[in-house]
This record gives sequence, C-alpha cells and structure tokens, in this order.
Amino acid sequence: MSNSEGKHPVKAMPVGYEKVKSIMDEETYKWHHDTHYAGYVNKRNEVEVELSKVDRGKANANYSAFRALKLEETWNGDGAVLHELYWGTIGGDGKYDQGMDVVKKITDDFGSFQAWKDDFVATAKAARGWVALCIDIYSDGKLRNFMFDVHNQGGLVGALPLMVVDVFEHAYYHKFGPDRAAYLNAFVENIDWKGVEKKYKDLKTLPAIMP
Repeated sequence: MSNSEGKHPVKAMPVGYEKVKSIMDEETYKWHHDTHYAGYVNKRNEVEVELSKVDRGKANANYSAFRALKLEETWNGDGAVLHELYWGTIGGDGKYDQGMDVVKKITDDFGSFQAWKDDFVATAKAARGWVALCIDIYSDGKLRNFMFDVHNQGGLVGALPLMVVDVFEHAYYHKFGPDRAAYLNAFVENIDWKGVEKKYKDLKTLPAIMP
C-alpha cells in the first residue's frame, strides 16, 4: 500500500449553515456532512486498504473480491468528491455578473443564460442522484450539464465539474419534502458564482490537451 492510500481526510464544511439555510435545515446540514459525506470518505479509505491486500489472481467478472472492491472504489470515491464539489457550489447569493467569463461561456454554449438554467433544472429533475455543469475538456471545450444518476454512473470522461447539485432525497426532503422543484429554485439562488468563475478560469486553459 502506498503512503497515500486509505488516508483521504474528511474535509470540514467550507461554508457555514447561515449561508445555506435557504436550501437545507440545520439537521440536514449536519447529517449530510457528518454522516453521508464522511461515510463515503471512510469507506473509500477502507476499500483502498482492502485493495492493497486482495488477490488479483482471482479477478473474475462474474464475481470476485477484486471486482466488488473496484466497484465500491468509484462509488465511495465519487460520493466523497461530488459532495465536496457540492459544498463548493453553495453559500452564495445566486448573483452573477454578465461580464464573468463563465457567464459569457454559458451564454455562448447554451444560447442564453436562461436556456442553461432551464436545461440544468430539467436535468436535475430527471436525475436520481447528481447533476454537474462541466467543461468538456476532452471533446470540444464546451460547457454541458451532465447527469450522474448515481455516484459512479453517468457523466462524461474528460468533462470536469464547475458546479454540482445533489438531488438524492436526503439532500432536500427534510426541508422541502417531495417538492424537488422548490429545492432546485432555492439552490439556484444560493450558487456561489464567484467560486464557479474561479473554477472556470482555472480549467479553461485545459482544452489544449484535446487530441
């Protein structure tokens, strides 16, 4: 086992409850971080430790301990990372500037900011787990909304998230019940667009890696 395997930290919430109370109640704020997110981090570490010891000679597609661990490696790894991206998306006032590079890119790629919003919300209504606005680094450098129906199913290889919303029921039922649309409307009004802009500026130079 390398020095890094099995040592992923449970990161602290980067945003205080007062900044996100419009999209979650205080119990959800605590449960979501301390139970759901921390659980994925801890299991990711456990899986990595087990992978360092498993017998690869018995790998088999019908069933093997190696196959089971490899499936749970991405389930828990993505579960942790997607939550971290979600925390990094929220805590703003939903306000954006038309002069922001990311807003200009959204307008160019979707036709208008409203068209992006309509597509993002529709994708989030259709998803079972996650939706991410991504920059499609590998294909063409465009921004697209991708559905991760569960942690490790969906998305697109080479597309890097700029913002993420969690639409599993535990993210909103305690505050909104089954009214996912109300949660999504509140989410959009809570996006930290300055943070999204920074991610976009950090990533937009990467399309040079396209073949």
